[in-house]
Amino acid sequence: MEVSKNMSEKAILLARAGGEIPTGEQWQHLESLALADSQESQAFGINFNNVTEALRKRGELLEKVLPKLCQINKGATDGSFLESLWNLWLPLALLLAEHRQVLNRPLIQGILGSQGTGKTTLAAILKLILAELGYTTLSFSLDDLYKTYRERQVLQQQDPRLIWRGPPGTHDVELGISILDKLRNLKNEQVAIPRFDKSAFGGAGDRTQPEVVDNIDIVLFEGWFVGARPIDFRVFDNPIDPILTEADRQFARDMNEKLKDYLPLWERLDKLMVLYPIDYRFSMSWRKQAEQEMRATGKSGMSDSEIEEFVKYFWKALHPELFINSLVKNSDLVDLVIEIKADHQVGKVYQPKR
Repeated sequence: MEVSKNMSEKAILLARAGGEIPTGEQWQHLESLALADSQESQAFGINFNNVTEALRKRGELLEKVLPKLCQINKGATDGSFLESLWNLWLPLALLLAEHRQVLNRPLIQGILGSQGTGKTTLAAILKLILAELGYTTLSFSLDDLYKTYRERQVLQQQDPRLIWRGPPGTHDVELGISILDKLRNLKNEQVAIPRFDKSAFGGAGDRTQPEVVDNIDIVLFEGWFVGARPIDFRVFDNPIDPILTEADRQFARDMNEKLKDYLPLWERLDKLMVLYPIDYRFSMSWRKQAEQEMRATGKSGMSDSEIEEFVKYFWKALHPELFINSLVKNSDLVDLVIEIKADHQVGKVYQPKR
């Protein structure tokens, strides 16, 4: 079917946001677009036989959530926002709801994403959409499992290379296992979810008052290396920027070894999705942009040189090119890959090949 310019997906969604109901021809166009990318349609379980029903559910859900999104986000009727809502957030929420129904118990959904990939935004929007579907969602971060300030002080004395919280070894893995086990087997009892205050002790951070929850249906467990697995240690014999010196390579080897301690935690995940920048170096420019915007408001922030040192420290610990690239190619470990472009927009969405 040939489509006129005013029948682009964005135009149809903008018209819908303005209260205009799509025509039959426009629905057919949306269906053809939903099937156009075979990888994406397969990832969301959409095919020629069910596309009409799938988009009907998506359309009904759009009508329910859009007014609420407009209340909390003035840009909710922006074209790019609507496209992300239609093509990612709504079908992803429906997919998570389907996984929850199949399990018939709380779903633990892992989300791996480096800084700037939109983990916080994704979790917040999914929580709102899933509430419309009748599910209570908990956002839980790997950051919430940081060891206490005192414990990390001792840890730093033992290993001065751990100058920042974040690398493997700075988390209470046993606590994480205990929490996820309680959430997976949640009946009617309450669970105290640890929370971390990054502003405590002058930015060093410490545990704060836990959040008590119950009746959780879906847990979004996110973090910058959630689900990451140890790789062949011989990889570090060859320099890769910024892992250049022998000291850098030893630090990378040690952090790789520490990942083994996290494997029992990852075993508690039912599913794992990866927010995957098409170039890992985007995280550097994203962090610089965020700090510049913060400084522009009068708040203190890191300089560009401080940001480069900070970001490269984490690349030395777990280099995205080594750890994430291998992960997104493994269908036994990852269920869904969501590519992120330089402008934070979503690229390809797919399942790793089986």
